Amino acid sequence: MLGNFTYCNPTKLYFGKDALDGLSKELPKYGKNILLVYGGGSIKKNGIYDKVIKILKANGKEIFEDGGVMPNPTIEKVHEGVARAKAAKADFILAVGGGSVCDYAKALSVSIHCKGDIWKKYFIDFEEPTCELVPVGCVLTMVGTGSEMNGGSVITNHAEKLKIGHVFGEEVYPKFSILNPEFTYTLPKYQMVAGIFDIMSHILEQYFSGTDDNTSDYVAEGLLRSLIHSAEIAVVDPNNYDARSNIMWTATWALNTLIAKGKTTDWMVHMLGQAVGAHTDATHGMTLSAVSIPYYRYILPYGLDKFVRYAVNVWGVNPAGKTDEETANAGLDAMQAWMEKTGLVMNISELGATEETIEGIAKSTLVMDGGYKVLDAKEIKSILKASL
Repeated sequence: MLGNFTYCNPTKLYFGKDALDGLSKELPKYGKNILLVYGGGSIKKNGIYDKVIKILKANGKEIFEDGGVMPNPTIEKVHEGVARAKAAKADFILAVGGGSVCDYAKALSVSIHCKGDIWKKYFIDFEEPTCELVPVGCVLTMVGTGSEMNGGSVITNHAEKLKIGHVFGEEVYPKFSILNPEFTYTLPKYQMVAGIFDIMSHILEQYFSGTDDNTSDYVAEGLLRSLIHSAEIAVVDPNNYDARSNIMWTATWALNTLIAKGKTTDWMVHMLGQAVGAHTDATHGMTLSAVSIPYYRYILPYGLDKFVRYAVNVWGVNPAGKTDEETANAGLDAMQAWMEKTGLVMNISELGATEETIEGIAKSTLVMDGGYKVLDAKEIKSILKASL
C-alpha cells in the first residue's frame, strides 16, 4: 500500500426493499423546511414521489420543490436552485433521483450561502466551502455515479463548453442515502446500461494506477467480477432483484473512496468523457464507454503488468503461450466484446461528435497525472479520433 491516508465516510445507508422506512428515522434530525429536488418527473409516474411526500408530511415538514434537474445539471440550474432554496429558507435538501440529482443537491449545499462566483470558486479554482452548508439526503432511483456516498458534484457550463467535477470533503457527503433496488426497475434499458458502465469506469480509473501490491486492487477485481456477472443477468431480466441489488451495492462501493486508498488513481477516461459530454450533452456513462477502449489500448504499454493482471483476474484470460502484450490485449478484447453485447455506445460519433468537433473537445479535456501516462494535447486528439 502506497503512502499515508485517513479514511472517513460519514454517510449512513439504508439498503433493501424497506430502505425508505429509514427516511422517517432521519428527518427528525433536521429543520422544518425541506427542499425536495428531483429530475424530469419520472418519480411522479412510478409512485416514489407520493411515498416520499407522505413521509415528509407525516414528519411535519414544509415542502418546497425544485424539479427539472437535467441529466447533466448546469450551472444555470444551480443558480436557479439557490434562489429557490433561499426563498424557502431551506434547512435540508432531499434529493430523489439518480446521480445527477444527487450531484446537483451537493452543489446547492455549498452554494446557497456562498458569497461570490459559484462556478469560479468551486469548479475552476476548486476551493473548499467556507460558508454555512445545507445538509443533503438522497433517495436513489438510478445507480452508477456513487454520488449517494461521496462528496462529488459534476456540473456543466455550456457557455464555456466545460463539464467539471469537484470532489468536496466529507462535510458535503450526504448525511444519509436510501437505496432500494426496486426503485431502479422502471429505468429505461439505455440508462441502466449507461449506469453500469459508469460503475465499471469508476473502478477502472482507480485500478489502473500504481505498481505496488495493493489491497485496493484485489477489492476492485472482486467488484468488477460481480458487476460483469450481474450486468449480464440484468440486461436480460431487468427485474431480477439479486442482479439489480448487487449492481446498486457495487456502484456505491466503486466510488465511496474506499478503493482509492493507497492509489494515485487515473481519471483520464472521465476527463475525456466529460469533455465529450460538454460538447454533446450525451449520457455520461455512454461518453465513458465510447472513449474507454481507445484510451486503454493507448496506455496499455505504459502499464503492461496491470493490464496483464486485469486480463487474467477479471476476464479469465489464459496467459499460457501468450506474450504479456497478447494477454493484455486479449483482456481488452474480452472487455470490448462484453461492452458490445451489453449494448454500450462504442464511439463518440454516435453521441454527436464529429471530426470537426475534436479540436474543441480536446481543448475542454482536463489532463490528470495519476495514471500510467500523462497525455499531451496531440495524444488527446489522437485518442478522440480513434473513438469516432
